[in-house]
Amino acid sequence: MSKTAIAADSNSGITQKQARRLGVHILPMTFFVNGEQHYEGVDLKQEDFYTLISNSKTMVATSQPSPSELQDFWREILNEYDEVVYIPMSSGLSSSCTTASLLAKEFNGRVHVVNNQRISVTQYQSVLDALEMAKNGKSGKQIKEKLEEDKFESSIYIMVNKLDHLKRGGRITTAGALIANVMNLKPVLQIQGEKLDACAKCRGVKSAKEKLLEMMHKDFDGRFKEIVDRGEMSLLYAYSDITKHEAEQWQKEIEKSFPGFQVEGAALSLSIGCHIGSGSLAIACSKISK
Repeated sequence: MSKTAIAADSNSGITQKQARRLGVHILPMTFFVNGEQHYEGVDLKQEDFYTLISNSKTMVATSQPSPSELQDFWREILNEYDEVVYIPMSSGLSSSCTTASLLAKEFNGRVHVVNNQRISVTQYQSVLDALEMAKNGKSGKQIKEKLEEDKFESSIYIMVNKLDHLKRGGRITTAGALIANVMNLKPVLQIQGEKLDACAKCRGVKSAKEKLLEMMHKDFDGRFKEIVDRGEMSLLYAYSDITKHEAEQWQKEIEKSFPGFQVEGAALSLSIGCHIGSGSLAIACSKISK
């Protein structure tokens, strides 16, 4: 029997196919599209999702896993492993982490729920870090403690391409969205630890990209300088519903701005995509936990 399994939810952006390749376990998030239940990455693919929500009449709602779904997910893993480290999305963005922590108490110390304030590619990085620590012999308790110790050592900056979905979610007024679209304004949002906040407004995609790079340089030269100097910072990018060429172009722009860094990327999870829509770009960093 193997000792420690690593698991997360699909808010990490890790697909079921990638999970099998990595040797980790991913719980698909639940979505209701016009009242019908679907599971991210199982019967709800990225490309199909953005086609659906492009229709203004499509109603989309997210839902955290039910207690029984989560417990069954853990039980299946524990049939083969001694313990499991479970890394859900940030507790500051969803109550699913708190719920998981309460449910884990029923598993006699075999389930370790990590609250390290991550989502999307930074959550993905935490999964990779946990996997490496498990391979190096660290226990589930040690992995949880290390990931939570580093929980505020990450940043995400996101350019929102269209404001329609922010309007639908009540995060911006109809008049505000109309004015912003006419003026070609691209809001830049930031996720710092527990919070998602507005960061800047830029005129056009080119200006927004420059702002994303500028904000990340500010972090690298400021609050994360010691981590960067030690070579312990990963540099990441993400996107929603863009072409492969556009994603590769964004990666190249980041690599040019940050020479010497290996830049990895992935699609934004649908839990973010449903609020910001297609064509969005993000840059992120996350301390590599060891």
